[in-house]
Amino acid sequence: MSDIREMMKEKERIVIKIGSSSLQHEQTGDLDYTKLDVLVRELCDLRNRGKDVVLVTSGAVAVGRKAVMMQDIESDDKTSVKQACAAIGQARLMMIYQKIFAEYNQVAAQILMTKNTIIDNLNRFNAQNTFEELFKLGVVPIVNENDTIATYELGIGDNDRLSAIVASLIDADLLLLLSDIDGLYTDDPRQNPDARYIEVVERLTEELMEMGKSTTGSSAGTGGMNTKLQAAKIANNMGVDMVIANSADIKVIHRILAGQNIGTLFLAHREEGFDLPLYVQQMHD
Repeated sequence: MSDIREMMKEKERIVIKIGSSSLQHEQTGDLDYTKLDVLVRELCDLRNRGKDVVLVTSGAVAVGRKAVMMQDIESDDKTSVKQACAAIGQARLMMIYQKIFAEYNQVAAQILMTKNTIIDNLNRFNAQNTFEELFKLGVVPIVNENDTIATYELGIGDNDRLSAIVASLIDADLLLLLSDIDGLYTDDPRQNPDARYIEVVERLTEELMEMGKSTTGSSAGTGGMNTKLQAAKIANNMGVDMVIANSADIKVIHRILAGQNIGTLFLAHREEGFDLPLYVQQMHD
């Protein structure tokens, strides 16, 4: 186990995903600036160590909802309303990130992706080039779905799989999913006190994939354990290790990368026949 975790110290290109519920105060739905500040500080410290870092962030719709006082938008199934809130919220969210990154003398860039970013060969090639140039410039890319135009993504709200797709696209070493749960359990620990915690997943079996069905932890985000296991499948098949860890303490980022046994580690097994564009196409078919 210690040898496996020691590998974390060698990771040089890391994608970190944080969900809506991790960025908000549970009582009000407003942004948790303390958490945001710690998150940005952790990312900047990784940059200062010479590592390439990408942040995949949720929260645009939630921030936009608060801005226009539409607290009950999660019960409103009108896509156009959610898209409008995403347009408002994405600009606000990036403004906040830019301000905090600037406090640590770090430049951040926005990248908004859709399904076509991956399945179209030219778009995918251009996206890869953009990421590579940003890394050369020492910039931290901040990625989100383009919710304003991507209706199929909005229906899923799934930044777990998006982060795995980004990690695959840029040939990352590690994908770190920060969630509201400590890692993978044999059952939902919120409902089953006998659920057993799993430290390492050497191979994703069908049995494990079935365990993730119908589990979600919050109303702020729509991704449950199912989408996290699907993210692990994408990442592992593309040769990327993945860790699910609890975002209650954002400082787990540097502890995981220091080799501490935190979160569930999914070990990569690159599958030569795995076609990322085809998989993304089939996700919405």
